Amino acid sequence: MGEREGGTQFDAGKRQQDDVRSSNIMAGKAISDAVRTSLGPRGMDKMMETQSGEVIITNDGATILRHMSVSHPAAKMMVELSKSQDIEAGDGTTSVVVLAGGLLNAVQTLLTRGLHPNQISDAFQLANTKADEIMRNMAIPVDFADKDTLIKCTTTSLCSKVVSQNSSLLAPLAVDAVLSIADPATESNADLNNIKVVQKLGGTVDDTELIQGLVFSQKVSKAAGGPIRMTNAKIAVIQFCLSPPKTDIENSVVISDYQQMDRLLKEERNYIADLCKKIAKTGCNVILLQKSILRDAITDLGLHFLSKLKIMLVRDVERDQIEFICKTLNCTPIASADALRPEKLGKADMVEELSTSDGKIVKITGVPKPCKTASILCRGSNKMMLEENERSIHDALCVVRSLFKQRFLIPGGSAPEMEVSHRLMEYAKTLSGADSFCVRAYAEALEIVPATLAENAGLNPISIVTELRQKHARGEQYAGVNVRKGTISNMNEENVVQPLLVSSSALSLATECVRMLLKIDGVLPVH
Repeated sequence: MGEREGGTQFDAGKRQQDDVRSSNIMAGKAISDAVRTSLGPRGMDKMMETQSGEVIITNDGATILRHMSVSHPAAKMMVELSKSQDIEAGDGTTSVVVLAGGLLNAVQTLLTRGLHPNQISDAFQLANTKADEIMRNMAIPVDFADKDTLIKCTTTSLCSKVVSQNSSLLAPLAVDAVLSIADPATESNADLNNIKVVQKLGGTVDDTELIQGLVFSQKVSKAAGGPIRMTNAKIAVIQFCLSPPKTDIENSVVISDYQQMDRLLKEERNYIADLCKKIAKTGCNVILLQKSILRDAITDLGLHFLSKLKIMLVRDVERDQIEFICKTLNCTPIASADALRPEKLGKADMVEELSTSDGKIVKITGVPKPCKTASILCRGSNKMMLEENERSIHDALCVVRSLFKQRFLIPGGSAPEMEVSHRLMEYAKTLSGADSFCVRAYAEALEIVPATLAENAGLNPISIVTELRQKHARGEQYAGVNVRKGTISNMNEENVVQPLLVSSSALSLATECVRMLLKIDGVLPVH
């Protein structure tokens, strides 16, 4: 009797573990299926409405998942997975979730056949290590002197975006931007914080431009008739206010007669005039004034004195822009009037206000060399297009950065996944027992990428995957899905290439996430 009760409790515990795993797998697959239709150049876009009523249209996996409302812990892990890929490689955020979905499918099949989760987890790690080795063997070294190859690689990333028709402009722009801030001969990474993307509504995506200098989306403050164009500019980045000081919150000033009022106004005038004279004394002719929270950064009186002294003013510069501005202009921010020195000023050949279809912008060009920063003025006909353009530029910049980290290219169009799948099938034959079975399932799971690409392009996924298998078995390792022609082509000849880091990191992160979900056998409430 006791043995039967013990056995019943054990069975109940095992059923509970199976239910938890099954629930996690279903949640992960649901997230994967939600973004699966967005994969590839023929992928569909998703429309999302935020709580504030803002509408977002995109097919970027990381953006879709970031705005998606999920409550299941396993589903949140898939969202984090996409975020990890975005940080590591910047591209392939949809692919990594689709791959994880395919691997979860394989896990479900293996679990129903009675294999232990630990056996599956160990075999998947073995398969992932072998897959990484296979990808490295088929990779092509990249030469940074060959700019065309870098542009081809960036174009592949942009092909799946809404702005794909503008890739001939955006791809060279992204390559030039990254090469201007990092030297491939001496650096193994590029800090994208040194590239500032400024959004300005109006125009078309074709009006997007790279500026070796600075660009501000606000206009010059010229209410008192100050200059709007300055050559041989000496620029001061000012962090103090050009306005009369205020009393503390608890205090107040009581004025009882006109004489006191006149004296107060006279003191204010003298105080601001003194500040403006100190600035002019340094030789400064352009001021970038930081935004102030506690009081007005500058008063009308301050604007009047600056216009008299022929000093150009750009106000409301954000605090987080100061470091980038100082790095570009090679100057030092000035926190108080006593710290004003000529050597703290930055220099530029030209500072000018330009008109756009949606207001004015300020452009600073001819900055000191070598300038290790760049600015991109991002344009778009409407807010949704502008934001999608900005996201696409970010992905393109990340692709070039990925090539700095790992200097290898591999073909796109699901060619690496199919080659890895084919080689792992052969590798599985050399293994014995459960490992062989699990590695074969892992290899089959990778076929979800070509199947999804074919499905999204309106092709027959079964015939495409079967034909791809035959070609890879014949040794055509660069054969992939050509969604434009609706056939299978050599991806290298079609110039569809991507960084090795994008594919290898997607596969590693997807495997890691699936193994983590496999190890979970219970969800416990926390008080």
